[in-house]
Amino acid sequence: MTAFRPRPEPDEVARVTATVAELLEVLWGRASTAPASASQLRVLLILEHHGGINLRTLADSLASTPPSTSRLCDRLQAAGFIERVTSPADRREVSLRLSGPGRAFLADLRLRREREVRSVLALMPAAERTALLTGLEAFRDAAATRIHGDSRQSDDRTA
Repeated sequence: MTAFRPRPEPDEVARVTATVAELLEVLWGRASTAPASASQLRVLLILEHHGGINLRTLADSLASTPPSTSRLCDRLQAAGFIERVTSPADRREVSLRLSGPGRAFLADLRLRREREVRSVLALMPAAERTALLTGLEAFRDAAATRIHGDSRQSDDRTA
């Protein structure tokens, strides 16, 4: 028999979620992001989802300045993880894209991180893994709605 648990308040869930995120960082720390720094990894993840964006848009996504973002991109380009593509219509217009080696790096990193998470999930009963999956899918969908809604509002303000 399952114990009755009152409906959790958002504050309680937020505290537990923050703790889980911290534990994931520790677990994922075992799957080094080398040769990319944490900031460079953020760039790679943004470009994976929004390839073909320009430097200013990337800087805005990082809440950074274009010069700092440009230096990050210089290092990622030197490592072969990103490409700068000049527009045929306007040579001043450059878009940033994830390269093949950049995609391979992210795929390998995800495999290593998933291996660490899998080792923890194996310690959980199947029913709790199922409940976790259901909750995480709902969280993912809500977060995506929040992120896309925020970016649309930001786009509306700049238009």
